[in-house]
Amino acid sequence: MAKSDLGIDLGTATFVVYQQGKGIILEEPSVVAIDKDKKSILAIGHEAKNMVGKTPAQIQIVRPVQDGVITDPKIIEEVLRFFIQKAKSGGFSMYKPRLIIGIPALTTDVERRAVKEAGSRIGASKVFLISEPLAAAIGSEINITEPDGHMVIDIGGGTTDLAVLSLGGCVISETIKIAGEAMDEEIMKYVKRRYKFLIGETTSERLKIDIGKAHSHEENLEMEVKGQNIKTGLPSTLKLTSDDIYYALKPILNEIINKIKNILEKTPPELAADIMNNGLIVVGGGARLRGLAKLISEQTGVRTYIPEDPHLTCARGTGILLEDVELLNKVQVN
Repeated sequence: MAKSDLGIDLGTATFVVYQQGKGIILEEPSVVAIDKDKKSILAIGHEAKNMVGKTPAQIQIVRPVQDGVITDPKIIEEVLRFFIQKAKSGGFSMYKPRLIIGIPALTTDVERRAVKEAGSRIGASKVFLISEPLAAAIGSEINITEPDGHMVIDIGGGTTDLAVLSLGGCVISETIKIAGEAMDEEIMKYVKRRYKFLIGETTSERLKIDIGKAHSHEENLEMEVKGQNIKTGLPSTLKLTSDDIYYALKPILNEIINKIKNILEKTPPELAADIMNNGLIVVGGGARLRGLAKLISEQTGVRTYIPEDPHLTCARGTGILLEDVELLNKVQVN
């Protein structure tokens, strides 16, 4: 019987699902549309994301994971059920899956217990939880069980997790509520302030992904966006450049870099020496910003590496753990 064990990254911006033997099978925005009158879920993922900013009063758009915190375990249960149904519709067996779920570093014991119970209720044979920064490190092919220091910076949607890892655990870790969504917010504010022009959250995110840059020397691209001219109050278009996004994001990136420096200063000398040798590893959706590795490397003096598809490293880590029970037992969150 084909296995249907799943590794799931419950990210603030994106839900990613890994199926044992197949790899990444699902990548959906962490957005849910709810009918407030009927108290039922209308849409999850891309379908719900397409409704953002366009819904009537009775439809509410929610993010079940906000700023690294699970806001509603009941909705998470429906999301997990949605993933398993999608998996079965993809031709998987009726075998009761094991679930390995990557959870935000800030989740409380109560939230963790609620996620485990939700997994059991939807038919999982066993539910394991792992901290997202640790899963991302494993997914970046770091051997975290060695007495060798590594630093992982996970720039997600709601939070940036910074962790110094050695011997299968976090020696130092911190979380700041400055990440992808804060970047989108800053882009909207910058465009409003500089051009007296209003754009929405989805447009702001697209600007960041398509033409955004973290370093001034990266190529300057252009993009035309639709929005509202504040002076006339009418719908209009505006051409923006990578330089606009660079200046909008500069304060946010400076805060993240200051926090990286702060963690490096707190790191014990032996581990700091390892990090100098191994370099910094940046993962998460925010790591896709052009020139980010160059900027961090210049500002910290430490070589910085961004793995391929950095937003998928946590899910890939859960996939590796599906195959390595011994490692899973060492790193799971109890």
